[in-house]
This record gives sequence, structure tokens and C-alpha cells, in this order.
Amino acid sequence: MIPPILLVGGGRMGGAMLAGWRERGLSPSVLVDPSPAAAALAGPDLAVVSSADAVPAEFAPQAVVLAVKPQNAAEVLPQHARHAAGGAVFLSIMAGRTIAGMRALLGDSAAVVRAMPNTPAAVRQGITVGCPGPGVTEAQRALCDGLLQAIGEVAWVDDEALLDPVTAVSGSGPAYVFLLAELMEKAAIEQGIPAPLARRLARQTVSGSGALIAASPEDASALRIAVTSPGGTTQAALNVLMDPAAWPATLSKAIAAASARSRELAG
Repeated sequence: MIPPILLVGGGRMGGAMLAGWRERGLSPSVLVDPSPAAAALAGPDLAVVSSADAVPAEFAPQAVVLAVKPQNAAEVLPQHARHAAGGAVFLSIMAGRTIAGMRALLGDSAAVVRAMPNTPAAVRQGITVGCPGPGVTEAQRALCDGLLQAIGEVAWVDDEALLDPVTAVSGSGPAYVFLLAELMEKAAIEQGIPAPLARRLARQTVSGSGALIAASPEDASALRIAVTSPGGTTQAALNVLMDPAAWPATLSKAIAAASARSRELAG
């Protein structure tokens, strides 16, 4: 059973987390979101309010989950600082925002866990990396672990600096995979395959390959080699993609750029 939660932000990721908690049984909780669409998330287990001022004074959440845009942190976080005194742990999924920066907005007594999930959380297939800040107790960390496991796998690190490249690899990573499917579909159409079949081929190839790598104990490189016959069609394609100036260099540069942007978002 998920204990009482104050969820700040009911967008795509906040909504995915909420759905995962409900599957596990959610104690009466509160969502703060000014969007008119957020009202659709209300239910017997969730009251939806438009501002922090509307959160019932008697409501005592065990965790405050911060699922707002990092650009809004300076405005939003101080509105919920009072919950630190009640022993709530703050679980942030805001990209780039550091633990120290959040504690400066919430108060030095705030227990903050910084985490980076990804969008497959919507189908409970996400991967989240969390990092506990100063003063986070084992019980608070366990609570955050349970909240995050409701949307997929969870890993923990003690070095907060790792969350910037984590954001670049897994947080932003689904977009790279979606781009691959998009480009495969486009290339298939260019080769004369009808558009509906091109989309079906691209999507099922990407999703099926993901299922295979998830189920296999082999390294990704071993799976690649297994499907690559010397001198065959796959080898012809990989000769292009694995050229040092192609995918190896481009993907490395892309992840470095995303890591840098994550650090910039710390503000």
C-alpha cells in the first residue's frame, strides 16, 4: 500500500507515477496542478487542487513528489517547504535540479531524494536512478524506492554528479529510440514499402529487439554480431552506421550535449 503522497505536477511523468501507485493501492493523497485537465485524475484516493494554498492544513504526506518543470522550481518549491517539518521526504524527478539547490528552496532540514525516471514508466517499463541527499533516512529511501518501483526498475547512486549523464542516457534515451523508429520508417518508404507496412515493420522491429535484449543475458554487442552474417545485408548497413564518423561519434556527442544541458539546468 502506498502511503499518503503529495504529488506536485500531474503531467505525463507525474500521471504515470500516479497510475503505478494506484495499481499498488494508494492511500488518500493530494495532487497540486493548476491545469484544468488535472481534474480528470481525481478519485476516491486523490484530491486535486490548483495551488499549494488549497492543500488541506491537516494533510500530512509521507512524501512530496516534485514532478514540475525544472524551470519552475524556484517558484514552486518554497510553497511546499512546510512539509519538511512534518518529516516528509521530497522526491524530485526534475532534470538538472541539484539536491543542494532544492534544499536552498525548501530549507536546510529538508530530506531530498533526486531521481531521474524515463517515459517507459507509462507502461511500467521505466528505469529510474535515484540519489539520496543529506539527512535522508533508510526508511525515507525505502519509501522512495517503493514509489519508483511502481513504474519500473530502480538503481541507486551516491554520487549525485552521475545523474547528469544518467539523464542523458536513460532519461533522454527513449527519444533516441523513437527517432530510430521514425528514421527506419522513413527509409522503408523511400525503398518503396507502403507507409502502413513501413510503420509496422519499424515499430515492431524496435519493440521486439528491446524485448529480446531485455530477456537475453548476452551483451548488446554479442546480439548484434549474432544477426550480422559476414558479407550479408546487415553487414552492409553496419558498415555505414558504424563508420567512426557516423553513429559512434554522433551518439557520443549527443549524450555529451544532453549531459551538459542537465548541468546547465541546475541554474
